Amino acid sequence: MDLDKFNNIINLFLLICFGAIQGMSGAVTLVDLPNTVNVKENSPSGMVVASFTVTTTRAATVPPGYPIIINSNPLTKAFIISKLNLQYQVLITGNPILDFETAPNAFNLQIYVNDSEGDTDLQILTIVITDVDEPPVFLDNLKNQAVSVYITENSPQGTIYTVLAYDPEKQPLQYSLQPAGPLFTINGGTGSIISTKVFDYEKDLKSYNLLVKVGDGTNPDINGTVIVYIVNTNDNAPIFTMKQTTFTIPEEQPPGTIVANVTAQDADDFGYVGNLIFSINPTDYFTINPLTGIIRVAEWIDRDAKPLRDNPLITVEVSVIDSPKGGQSTSMSITFNVTDINDNPPVCIPDTYRPQVEETAIINTRIITITCTDIDVDPPNNQFKFTDLSCNGCNLIFALNPAFSGNIELTGSLDLEQPNNPLEYTLTVVAEDITAPFYKDTAYVYVIVLPVNENPPVFNPATYNFSVSELNGQGAEIGVVTATDKDIPFTGITYSIEAGGSTLGYSNIFWIDPNTGSIQLMTEPDYETTSKYVLTIKAVDNDPTNPKTANAVVTVNILEANDEKPMCTPNYYTITVPTDLSPGTNIQRFQLTCTDRDSPPTAFRYTINSGNINNHFAFSPTAGSNITRLILAEPFDYSDGLDKQWNYKLLVFITDDNLLSKGIVETGTVTINVNVVIAGLTTVLTTTPPSITYIHIAKNAYATTAWYVPFIITLGAMLLLGFLGYLLYHLAKYLSTKDLSCCTPKPAKYKEPPIQNTNKAKKEVVLELTNVNTVFDGEAVDPVTGKVYEFNTKSGARRWKDTQILKDPQPIKMESSELVIPVLPSSINEGKGRIGTANGQKTNSHDVKALQKGAEKKNVFGPDPKSLLQNPAGQPTEGLSPLPTPKTKQEGEPKSILKKGDLSEV
Repeated sequence: MDLDKFNNIINLFLLICFGAIQGMSGAVTLVDLPNTVNVKENSPSGMVVASFTVTTTRAATVPPGYPIIINSNPLTKAFIISKLNLQYQVLITGNPILDFETAPNAFNLQIYVNDSEGDTDLQILTIVITDVDEPPVFLDNLKNQAVSVYITENSPQGTIYTVLAYDPEKQPLQYSLQPAGPLFTINGGTGSIISTKVFDYEKDLKSYNLLVKVGDGTNPDINGTVIVYIVNTNDNAPIFTMKQTTFTIPEEQPPGTIVANVTAQDADDFGYVGNLIFSINPTDYFTINPLTGIIRVAEWIDRDAKPLRDNPLITVEVSVIDSPKGGQSTSMSITFNVTDINDNPPVCIPDTYRPQVEETAIINTRIITITCTDIDVDPPNNQFKFTDLSCNGCNLIFALNPAFSGNIELTGSLDLEQPNNPLEYTLTVVAEDITAPFYKDTAYVYVIVLPVNENPPVFNPATYNFSVSELNGQGAEIGVVTATDKDIPFTGITYSIEAGGSTLGYSNIFWIDPNTGSIQLMTEPDYETTSKYVLTIKAVDNDPTNPKTANAVVTVNILEANDEKPMCTPNYYTITVPTDLSPGTNIQRFQLTCTDRDSPPTAFRYTINSGNINNHFAFSPTAGSNITRLILAEPFDYSDGLDKQWNYKLLVFITDDNLLSKGIVETGTVTINVNVVIAGLTTVLTTTPPSITYIHIAKNAYATTAWYVPFIITLGAMLLLGFLGYLLYHLAKYLSTKDLSCCTPKPAKYKEPPIQNTNKAKKEVVLELTNVNTVFDGEAVDPVTGKVYEFNTKSGARRWKDTQILKDPQPIKMESSELVIPVLPSSINEGKGRIGTANGQKTNSHDVKALQKGAEKKNVFGPDPKSLLQNPAGQPTEGLSPLPTPKTKQEGEPKSILKKGDLSEV
C-alpha cells in the first residue's frame, strides 16, 4: 500500500470521527473546514495556504489562542494559524521547507477551537504539496563561493576536483568547462575536472580560473568558479653564486670581523626571508649568519700556536639548505690562509739573571749571555736585537760584545777594595723587535761580585798588657784586643785563646768573645798561686774557603788583694766553767790559734759578737797576734739571781783589719759553747749525737718507654667486644629460625558474659556467607505466581527465569561476611512476613530506602549480598518467601551485620 492511499484512509477515518464529534457539540463551528488545498513546493514562509472563520452561538466568544493546530499527520511545524480581522489564515512557517522531493507530499492538520461556553469543534485541513521542476543544485562549496584547488608542481596528470551537483527531479546533468583549453577538461557526465599537463611552478602560471556549468536540459545552467593554484615544491637544490673559495686573513682579528660573504640562490623561491639556511663546519674559528651567509671570526686566531703554526690553512665546509628543513642542500669548501703579524714581543726566559764573578776577574771575562725568543712564525716578525745596556754607577765596566748581541762582558775592574766598587751591579738589557710595532722586553742582570780573601787580619798593636785584681770574679772583663782586615766586604774576625791561660786546677781561667775580642775571667784568679799570665790570641777571618790568621801576645798581671779570711782550727769548741772560777783565769787553758794566707799575725783582731751575757768572757790579747786565750772577765753570781744563764754560746769574729786604715776586711768565725757548772759536782753532761732519718718517697709516674702497655690493653678490649658482638649476632640468627610459640604467653580465652534474653523476638542467628558469582543450576515453578524461577542447589539462591545475566561476569572473588539474621518470634505468622515487616504491616518505602542507604555507608564486610541475590527486574516476591523477611530495626535491638538487601531473596 503506497503512502497516498494510506493517507486517504486516515483522512476518511478522521472525518467520520470529527463529524460525530461535531454532531455532538454543534455550538461552535469552523466554517470552510474541512478543506483540501494544493501548495507548490518551496513556497516561501508567510504564504497563506488556506482561510476559514469561526461561528459561535449564544453570544459565546473564542478565547485568545484558538483555534489551534493540535495535531498533524505527519507531524510537522511547517504551518501556523494567524488571525486577520475576523478571518483565520493558515500560513507557511518555512521550517521545514516544503520540498516535494524530500518532504511529505500531504499534511492533514487537525484544527481545534474552544469557545467561552465550553463548546468545541475539530476539523481537518488537508494540504497537498505539488511538484515544481527545479534547476540543478550544487552540493559542494560552489553553491556559495568559488572553490580553490591546490595542486603541487610536478604532480601527474589526472583528476584534480569533482563537482558535486544534483537535480531535484533526478534528471541527468551535463557538465561543461570554460574556457575550454588544453590544460584542463571536465567529464560531462561525472563532473570530474582533469589536468592534462604536468605543471612547473617556476615556468607556468601560478593559478588558473575555470568556470563550471551544470544543466539539466530544461532549466538554465548553474555556474560555479574553480580556481586552480599551482603549489611550489622544493624540487631544485640551491646553488652557490660566489666564485672565490680562498681567502687570506691576518691573525688576531677580533671576534665578529667579517672575513667572507657566501651567496647562493634557489630556483624554488618561496618569497620569504630564510628560504636559504647557511651553516659552517667546523665552528672552531668561524661562524656564519644562517640567513645572510656572512662569515665572521668566532674567536681569536693565533697563527703562532699549533696547529696553525705548522699549517696556516683553515678549510671549512659551507652548506646551504633550502626551506623547509629537510629540503635539498649544497656544500662547498672554503679555505682561509692565516698570515703572521708581529703580535708577540721578544720574551726573555728567564728575565732575571744573577751571575757571580770574583772580584779578581780580568777584562773581557764573559759575565752572562741573555737568551730571548719571539714566537712569531715568519721573519722579520720573529727577529729582534739587544740594546740599551744600562747600569747605574758601573763606570762603563760592562758592555755587549758583539754589539746587539746578548753577550755581556767585563771591561773594567771589580776589585772591592777600590773605592765605590759595590758588591752587586744591576744591569738592564732591552730586547727589541726589528719591525713595527717594535715590541720590547727587558732582562735584568744582577752581577754579584764574590769577594776574594786577599789580606790576613792585622793586630794593632801586636802585644797587649792588662792587669786585674784577684778579687774580680767570673765575667769580669780584663781588656779587648782588636784586629782589622782590609778585605771588602768585611766578613768578620773570630778571636780565640791559643795558649797561656792555664793554672793550678784549671786549663784556662780566661775566655775571649769570638766576635768582639773581649777577654774575660772565667773564675777568680789567685795571686798567691799565679801572679802573671802570658796569653797567645789568634784572629781568623771568616772566609769559608781560604781563611787567613794572625796572632797577638797578651800579658795579664794579677794584682794582690785581701781576699783570704782568717782560718781558726778548730772553729767549734765546748768548754766547762765552774761557778767559782776567779776572774782573769784562762778558762781550761783554752787558746785560739788562727792563720791568714794574705795577712800577717799582727793583723788579727778578736771580738765576741753574740752570746756574751753579762760580759763574763773576754780574749787576751784582743789584737796583734794569731794566738789568743779565753779568760773569765766577770765572776758568776747565781745566788743573788744576777746570772740565770748556765749555757753560753759565744760567736767569735776574727778580722784581719788591725793594721789597715781602709781597704777590704775579711772576717773568720769561731763558735764556743761554755757550760757553767756548780763547783764540786762530778756529773758529766752527756750529749746525744744527731741522727739522720732517711725518708723514701715513691711516686707512680708513667714511663714513655712503656707505651706498649696501654696499647695492648686497648687492643684486647676491642677484640673482646668484637667477639661478644659476633656471638650475639649468631645467637639472634639461631633464634630467628626456631619456633618460640612455646615461650609466648597464650591469651586467656574470650568468655562472653551470659546475656539474659527475655525477649525471644530479639534473638539473632549468625550465618557466614561466601559471596561468589552464583551459578543457578536448577529450575522450579513458584506455587503462588506460577512463574518459573532458577535456583542454586547449594546455596538456595533464586531468581526469575528472565533475570538479566551480566554479559561480562566479573572474576570470582571470595569474600567472607557475617550476616546476623533476626529470628522472628514463633507467635508471628510466617505468611505475613513475605513483604513488609515481621508484624505484617507494610513497610514504608522511604524507611526502607533510608535503611538501605545507611547500610551502604556502614557495610564494611565486603560486597552487598543483595548484589548476588538481586531480585530480577523489580518483580514482586510474593511467591518466593519460604524464608522470613527480616524485621524492621527497632530501637534497642543489636545492630545487624547484614546492612542491605532482603533476606527473602537469599
